Amino acid sequence: MYDFHMHSSFSADCDAEMEEMIQEAINKGMKEIAFTEHLDVDYPDKEWEFSFDKEAYQKKLEGLREKYQDRIQIRKGIEVGVQPHVLQETSDFINQLEPEFIICSMHSANKQDLHSGEFFEDRTVDEAYRIYFEEYYECLKNFKNYHILGHLDLVSRYASGGWEHVPQDIMEEILKLVISEGKGIELNTSGYKYGMNAPLPSKNLLRLYRKLGGEIITLGSDAHRPEEIAAHFEEAKEILTDCGFSYICSMNGDKVQYHSIK
Repeated sequence: MYDFHMHSSFSADCDAEMEEMIQEAINKGMKEIAFTEHLDVDYPDKEWEFSFDKEAYQKKLEGLREKYQDRIQIRKGIEVGVQPHVLQETSDFINQLEPEFIICSMHSANKQDLHSGEFFEDRTVDEAYRIYFEEYYECLKNFKNYHILGHLDLVSRYASGGWEHVPQDIMEEILKLVISEGKGIELNTSGYKYGMNAPLPSKNLLRLYRKLGGEIITLGSDAHRPEEIAAHFEEAKEILTDCGFSYICSMNGDKVQYHSIK
């Protein structure tokens, strides 16, 4: 199995040591994992600083990669949170880090974070969703330094309603752009631990992606603790199969490997 979204203590919201995450991944029989540490330049909630020491991260990962090279493949990754006004600074950080795998996520919109609820104040759910996805689309038209989109409908974790509030016109344009550029999306199982009883994105979004010709899709637990690694992957594989996918992907830079779900 392949878990291409997990964090360690290099991410501001995670206390788990990188080595204990690796050991648990090995215990669970993982073949390949990617650490995707958080970078959110100018994150709206100033209590959080989502950045990390590039050199320390590189040194730690390389040492552990050598130590466990006969037992598991470990990718140097990053998860960036995009906002229109920080795209160049985000790209500069990526270019200096030279990661093997890049998740492009959006954790805020209109310079407001999602988790505090501020973004949703004085807006209908439809208005909030449209603002979120329109800003995401604007970022993607100008930001190309990524491999897959992370938990694409993350906004649904904070505002109930889900698919019926997703602006179909914008979503189709986002997915068409991703597909045309040879990039992909992830199926992120963290929705289960947040009480959604489903992964992100939704089945409807996955079906639309597949219908439009999307093939590149990774599995990610978004683990912040060892016990969360590969959580709900069996359910995720059933969902992918139901939505018309035959493969999950692992990635090393722009090189994509397809692995049969069966």
